[in-house]
Amino acid sequence: MAHFYLDETLESAVVGDRVSITGAEARHAVTVSRLAVGQTIAIGNGSGFVVSGVIVTAEHTELAIEVATIERDDRRAPSVFLAQALAKGDRDELAVQAATELGVDGVVPWSAARSISRWEGAKVAKGRDRWMAVVREASKQSLRSWIPDVLDLVSTTQLAKLASGARMLVLEPTAELAMTALDVDDRDLIIVVGPEGGISPHELDVLAAAGASIVRLGPEVLRTSTAGPAALAILNAKLGRW
Repeated sequence: MAHFYLDETLESAVVGDRVSITGAEARHAVTVSRLAVGQTIAIGNGSGFVVSGVIVTAEHTELAIEVATIERDDRRAPSVFLAQALAKGDRDELAVQAATELGVDGVVPWSAARSISRWEGAKVAKGRDRWMAVVREASKQSLRSWIPDVLDLVSTTQLAKLASGARMLVLEPTAELAMTALDVDDRDLIIVVGPEGGISPHELDVLAAAGASIVRLGPEVLRTSTAGPAALAILNAKLGRW
């Protein structure tokens, strides 16, 4: 399996072109992954364009390939987003990382009523930047041609507004409707996961009033870092992605 690296400035190439990565990407490839001339890697721009080829230069400052194959992948439809409540420690980041590996199309940081972690002031930009770094690295690990979108931080009111343009599925252990019983159509999907203390009754009412479906997974109560990826796995099967 080819190693996969990202260069968001890559826009076009043809077979036979020389394409390279530089800076930290090249340094990591040579010093950590120990890639050398003659090995094959893939380089993508995170927007569906990927070139592959044999390494012709392997230096700390530049890793270059001669393009042998080119792939252009369309963004998948319908899109599946994860609205993940902010959580203490790195549990929200673990959820975002796993969801990226499982094929989520975008993530939405949500400041829920019971979120212990808070993004305020300078932490808003810092937190979003951190999630963007998480999805970027997870995309490389899972050989994804599209990097998931990371939307701006939302409140519960702002999250409810997203239900008007997509099918929103709110995970709640006490819900009567099982997620496995749902049928999917061509609407985009948003999985909503609460923080460690769960989603408050008021928030459930607000989201339900906006048109969201309140659903459950299995009989077990999952951590906030586990619930989203578990739901995503179900949708992958229902959508025929797996």
